[in-house]
Amino acid sequence: MKTISQDIKSGEFKKIYLLFGEEAFLKRSYKNQLKAALVGDDAMNYHYFEGRGLDLGEIISLADTMPFFGERRLIQIEESGLFKGSGADELVEYLPRMPDTTCMMFVESEVDKRSRLYKAVKAAGYAAEMVRQDERQLSAWAGGILAKAGRKITQRTMDLFLSRTGDDMENIRMELEKLISYTEGRQVVTDRDVEEICTEQVTGRIFDMVAAIAGRRTRQAMDLYEDLLTLREPPMRILFLIARQFNQILQVKELMAGGMGREGIASQLKLQPFVVGKIMPQARSFTREQILSYVDLCVDAEEAVKTGRLGERLAVELLIAKNY
Repeated sequence: MKTISQDIKSGEFKKIYLLFGEEAFLKRSYKNQLKAALVGDDAMNYHYFEGRGLDLGEIISLADTMPFFGERRLIQIEESGLFKGSGADELVEYLPRMPDTTCMMFVESEVDKRSRLYKAVKAAGYAAEMVRQDERQLSAWAGGILAKAGRKITQRTMDLFLSRTGDDMENIRMELEKLISYTEGRQVVTDRDVEEICTEQVTGRIFDMVAAIAGRRTRQAMDLYEDLLTLREPPMRILFLIARQFNQILQVKELMAGGMGREGIASQLKLQPFVVGKIMPQARSFTREQILSYVDLCVDAEEAVKTGRLGERLAVELLIAKNY
């Protein structure tokens, strides 16, 4: 990503850029920066394509066309699926001879790095993978935004903030805006500020629900379930998230038994350290047999819904009410 920033700063651009990966905020940010730097508001020399089944002949014809009273032409292609499997041979053969007056930018969620098109882009341009940022990177980024707004925050409060927002940068940005507005006239952001104004994500409520189940606090778990239903979360998605949570608890418990610490577990399971830090107490509160029993219950609940023996809502309620 530093390469893109350097290209924008120097004004010397590659002919092809590929932005891919699961971090949507970063992809959107860099594609907008590139577009602004390459063509600005020049609509005559900007072309946008989206989705599968694109006419590659039309794209190549545009790429061969000299820019209209401008320095360069930008062709932006999003979520084309061209980097997964075959079907892009015509484009692969064309890219090496594409004129310097054209820049082609691909923005994709999924990319097969073994594909011919990916290798062609790497050879003729630049491919940037936008991955989920780790805890340190998110803390530094969020702290920088707060500092620019004249706010200070301790690491403990930042950890609390990230535990509520999750690692999605778009959501973090929105929650930061709320936090900055809420603390207008003050410098220091406190735990109470975070608890008062920052919306806890669905996954955070699932954490709390599982913790309530672990503590045999059935009424609290039911209340959290009702909250999620009020937020229009489908019961089967809630069931999926509960099942995923118990599977993560099981994995963390087994790695803890092997002597692994928070950072090592986070690396092994590809989770944020602050997420693992929340799971570890839950892993201690269950026996391995209890966790496996709840995993089986989740499977049984899903099967009961699919076979029509139970309604979706009731199946999750019975799961929550079950105590081992």
